Amino acid sequence: MIYFEDLPLDKEIVKALGELSINYVFQSIFYPDGKTIFAREALMRPTDMTVTELIEKYRQQEKLHIIEVATCFGALQEYQLRGYTENLCLNSFPTEYFTQREIEVLFQYYGRQSADVILEILEYPFFSAEVAKLKKWYCAEAKSPLSIDDFGVGINNMEVVDFYEPAFVKIDRSLLSGIDTNKEKQENVGSLINTFHDRKIKVVAEGVETKGEFDFLVGAGADYFQGFYLHRPE
Repeated sequence: MIYFEDLPLDKEIVKALGELSINYVFQSIFYPDGKTIFAREALMRPTDMTVTELIEKYRQQEKLHIIEVATCFGALQEYQLRGYTENLCLNSFPTEYFTQREIEVLFQYYGRQSADVILEILEYPFFSAEVAKLKKWYCAEAKSPLSIDDFGVGINNMEVVDFYEPAFVKIDRSLLSGIDTNKEKQENVGSLINTFHDRKIKVVAEGVETKGEFDFLVGAGADYFQGFYLHRPE
């Protein structure tokens, strides 16, 4: 169970965080050999509802910032308790950003990781250019790479990639499912991989669930791989 009571943040934030009952699991992201771990993505697991239900509840209450803070502090807490050393991927809403005080407390408690903390921009609820500028600045200051999560669904399209200029793009499973037997998907994803590589962006194939998908995407030049075929969250 993740605990937030000792964090020297605003009393309202600490109180709201204390109302959450959450754990974290991690899913590995692999190099093309399918064995060597490049990074681990932190995934929130509420104990009393699904993560989708939790996010929708807080969205309706206009409290997504609480989930944003919980994600970063909670995932880092669990990451360090487990003794992981690989890069850590943290999900981030495109509408939310940390206050200066929250950033200071984050570094006080967890320091700067020996591995990269990669901030993954989620595909919902909506794009905010103002927040995107702040995230880019904060990440540049912290030397934390940016990643676009679930490219091809929600708001995450090429315009978002243009704005964020990320180090990584994760291609959504909806574009990859059955790609080993689907010529249209092969052409589309192959074109995307080439476009991103031309822009010096690394590509993560997300949601790889079969050997056929994995083998094709390795051959197509994807840089990293994530999905149930290689590793289930734990």
